[in-house]
Amino acid sequence: MSEQKPVIAIIGGTGALGTGLARRWLQAGYKVIIGSRTAEKAATAVDDLRDILQQRGVSSPSVEAMDNSEAASKGEVVVLTVPFSHHSSTLEPLKHSLQGKILVDVTVPLVPPKVAHVQLPEQGSAGQIAQTLLGDEVHVVSAFQNVPAIHLQEGDDLDCDALVCGNSKEARAKVIELANAVGMRGLHAGPINNAAAVEAMTSVLIFINKQYKSHAGVRVTGVEA
Repeated sequence: MSEQKPVIAIIGGTGALGTGLARRWLQAGYKVIIGSRTAEKAATAVDDLRDILQQRGVSSPSVEAMDNSEAASKGEVVVLTVPFSHHSSTLEPLKHSLQGKILVDVTVPLVPPKVAHVQLPEQGSAGQIAQTLLGDEVHVVSAFQNVPAIHLQEGDDLDCDALVCGNSKEARAKVIELANAVGMRGLHAGPINNAAAVEAMTSVLIFINKQYKSHAGVRVTGVEA
């Protein structure tokens, strides 16, 4: 990967979380590709992104629309933001395109209707499933599960940490840079097995948010900035 900012492809990037991350990275000067099952749906999301960013003073954001397959091929760092029910079926056809790249897996194994109950898969976590499915030549990094999409969509500061899990310390460091770029504080949180704890925390936060009518995230204390 070059010293320049990597091209970020967001697979399944038309939802609230994908477009929220895209807004932040585009404002930070990254080139972003929005991927979707159809290029037409991605194009609609890109038009909306351009309108919003122009309102925020970003006149020419570097953003393109592609289908998921092309986006995975063109992206230097690939970010997966799909529901858990589509997780493996989305990754399987992209396996060849992802070899040698960083895959940032943002998936949480929520099982409706009890999304406020922790229900981890037998394999441990979505991140572990992705690493097993894709093989060791893909550097799977689990991150961004605990940031409310509504905060990413807004232009305000993010009072939230990103716990970053992955087997490659170098890949984790790259994703920590991406977390810092969107206004969060990225923290090394260990190997991909530790993604189980981070993913499980999302259900806890959903429960807290329902209980207190809030949009809570995670903040780690005792670690210097």
